[in-house]
Amino acid sequence: MTFDVVGTLIDFEGGITGALAAIGREAGVAVDAEAALAHYRAARYMPEALRFPDDLSRVYGVIAPKLGLPTDARYGEQLLASVPGWKAFPDAPDALARLATRYRLIAMTNARRWAFEHFNRALGNPFYAAFTADDTGTEKPDPAFFEQVFAFVEKDGGTRGQILHVAQSQYHDIGISRKLGLTNCWIQRRHAQPGYGGTIEPESFTVPDFHFTSMAGLADAVESNRAA
Repeated sequence: MTFDVVGTLIDFEGGITGALAAIGREAGVAVDAEAALAHYRAARYMPEALRFPDDLSRVYGVIAPKLGLPTDARYGEQLLASVPGWKAFPDAPDALARLATRYRLIAMTNARRWAFEHFNRALGNPFYAAFTADDTGTEKPDPAFFEQVFAFVEKDGGTRGQILHVAQSQYHDIGISRKLGLTNCWIQRRHAQPGYGGTIEPESFTVPDFHFTSMAGLADAVESNRAA
């Protein structure tokens, strides 16, 4: 199984909005979480964007005036410094531990390696292997990212046909995994909320092979299928 990390396993939206809310409390400004995510999404995908999450300090400078927050550079650094404390979704560590008893788990993240190391610890270090933007030199949905993972899997004795790709982002993962012929599983983290939050909206929606609203749902289904 290959996994997106940020947004699927790690609650990056909660991490960002929590950090912005803390800045807002200090400045006496109430921050609307959904508005903040919409501004974040637009800023994050500007042409001058840097690697994630290093780009957060630049992003803050773009979105702070729109949210009525102070624009001092130190607050952008404060947002970036929040990354090591971002939480795993409550269901993710247990679900990954359960899945790891049956499958080799491979992380595929657009985050830089330093950030992934924090996320991996928060998740209980469940991965057999991990590919970050630092390792691949590119970001999903670039097919080249996936091809490097395929090469690793094939060198390890597997095939791409054996992979189940698990992710929440239609744009970064589900659409491109379908085009590359993978079986995929959409973890719809925002099932109780409208829109795409902090993740870029895809040009078109891809119906996944499997669909759950949590990692626990996926792990339960795997165990039920094995017991049948």
